Amino acid sequence: MVMNDDDDIVRSFAQRFGVSAKDPPIMHTLPCSLEELYQGATKRVKITRQVAGRSGLITRKIEEILTIDTKPGWKKGTKITFEEKGNKRPNVTPADVVFIVDEKPHSEFTRDGNDLIVTRRISVTEAFTGYTVHLKTLDGRNLTLPINDVIHPNYQKVVPNEGMPILGDPTKRGILKIKFDIRFPTRVNAEQKAGIRRLFGA
Repeated sequence: MVMNDDDDIVRSFAQRFGVSAKDPPIMHTLPCSLEELYQGATKRVKITRQVAGRSGLITRKIEEILTIDTKPGWKKGTKITFEEKGNKRPNVTPADVVFIVDEKPHSEFTRDGNDLIVTRRISVTEAFTGYTVHLKTLDGRNLTLPINDVIHPNYQKVVPNEGMPILGDPTKRGILKIKFDIRFPTRVNAEQKAGIRRLFGA
């Protein structure tokens, strides 16, 4: 560990006034899957703490396992603080170790606050004649949602209480929004055009 002039000034001030200086927080990223933020999970993280003697030179290293219990509803940016788990050096209070939640991308769901969004790609035929959404939730349940409405480009199916748990009240959840990407044909022949006109009375 190399001491700079600022370290010496802080130490001198602390010794003079009987105050223990404290190192700035040590920040780490905590990657979490959407499933872990939905259901909660236990994560264990290994840290290495450096211990310095009176001379300021590092004399030993200590490895420690920290346990983090993620709560249902945690979001990206949530901070978990372990007080004074940083490096040890003379006359300085060890830094806090802070983990910041980072949300991993999900193959199916996108998160928007407490809401979840899913996009389904469907054909024009399905948009007009009906479509059934089959979906596995983040806690492993299978949802079957028949849609009999005509699905237009701005249509979305809203399912109450199937979003993310709301932190502080896990009995409540946000909503699930199902959006649709309609595959329109790139070419329509004369017969198909005539059929479309008959269908819509044009």
